[in-house]
Amino acid sequence: MASPLFDSHMHTPLCGHATGTPREYAQAALDAGLDGVCFTDHAPMPAWYDAPWRMRPDQLDEYVQEVRVVQEAFRGRLDVRLGLEADFHPGTERCVAEVLARHDWDYVIGSVHYLGAWGFDNPEFVAEYDWRALPDLYRDYYALVEGAARSGLFDSIGHLDLPKKFGHRDPDGVYALHALDVIADAGLSLDFNTAGWRKPVAEAYPAPDLTRLAAERGIPFVLGSDAHAPAEVGFRFGEALKQIQDVGGRVVTYQGRVRHG
Repeated sequence: MASPLFDSHMHTPLCGHATGTPREYAQAALDAGLDGVCFTDHAPMPAWYDAPWRMRPDQLDEYVQEVRVVQEAFRGRLDVRLGLEADFHPGTERCVAEVLARHDWDYVIGSVHYLGAWGFDNPEFVAEYDWRALPDLYRDYYALVEGAARSGLFDSIGHLDLPKKFGHRDPDGVYALHALDVIADAGLSLDFNTAGWRKPVAEAYPAPDLTRLAAERGIPFVLGSDAHAPAEVGFRFGEALKQIQDVGGRVVTYQGRVRHG
């Protein structure tokens, strides 16, 4: 039997840069023929970190309640689950752990969005790439990914090769290989994130070669559109499944932070 088809990376307006209500995201998933969704909005962090792009700590309970309402409204028609996209940034692990302890989550993505003070995936700061040596950038980035994998905080690693978003591709891949080994050893999954097909790089995260290398290491994938609007739910999932299945990979979902599939 095929695994249920879930979109397990979706946001809500509480993050400050998404549109549409949670109910509209769920309806879009139902209309697309999906079996379920898992909301994974950007988790609260310390006030100095990335504040415009995530919910505040005092909004976390509101987020949970909004998802619970949608769960009830779609019960028996769509499996609606509750998750978070949490960040790994050295020094904030205790904050993240406290946020995760506040509710019972189904799934937690661990993402790296910053190198030091630089939000490298933010279009406002893309000019910074002109000052960076890509081998060093990817070395530092994948060191943080390894830290996320070793932290014990997360179920998967989000958009593995995110620094390529604007077309700045990894020149050699050696650091990605080591990160995949750490992810495999930690028993984590990878967010197969179709949003990359909507970005300048025009390629999903992870890239086809990294998808193959992850599958060879037994790392499973969790499908996610990274939707910030209802129309993006389930974005190009057919192509995503083909990329994964062509290399012998498997797709999983999470419930109660337990992997299924």
